[in-house]
Amino acid sequence: MQNDHPWIAPLKRLPFSLKLIAAMQKKHYGEVLNPTRWWGRTPGLFWLIALFVGYLERRRARLAPELRALIMTQVSRQCRCAFCVDANSLRLAQRSGSIDKVLAVAHWRESALFSDAERAALAYAEGMTATPPAVDGEIKETLLRYYSAEAICELTALIAFQNLSARYNAALDIPAQGLCQTEVPPRA
Repeated sequence: MQNDHPWIAPLKRLPFSLKLIAAMQKKHYGEVLNPTRWWGRTPGLFWLIALFVGYLERRRARLAPELRALIMTQVSRQCRCAFCVDANSLRLAQRSGSIDKVLAVAHWRESALFSDAERAALAYAEGMTATPPAVDGEIKETLLRYYSAEAICELTALIAFQNLSARYNAALDIPAQGLCQTEVPPRA
């Protein structure tokens, strides 16, 4: 359950070093994204994180844009991060061309919407996100059927990044933005 009064309040005024990214977010989303107001307390770290995700989302990434959004949505759901589920669900809907996969992510094992390659990546993301990670030999063997060693390393980095982001946002109770109306799993 989200708090009406976060235990660490978001910044009302961002530091000058984040004005450019705030302007880009306002142009694209109509407002500054919620996490920026918390990350604004550590702008140098924020820029390092932004560079990391920028690299993972580059045009020549080894993973297709829709797969990246799918994996980020799954990890966000597993970490129960309201903002991440919201933002990544929007990205998945845009990249897949419909809301169907967004709605099916919660039940990916039973859904016919996912390819075998997507299922392999989803199982890996789920295992890697578990605490402690639970990536067994079967998951690894299945993943190797569909992805190169380089793609698996990039997938691992993407999952690790999304865990960092989702756990940061969830721990600080950063709320959803209202970007994509979808269900967020309840927090324990």
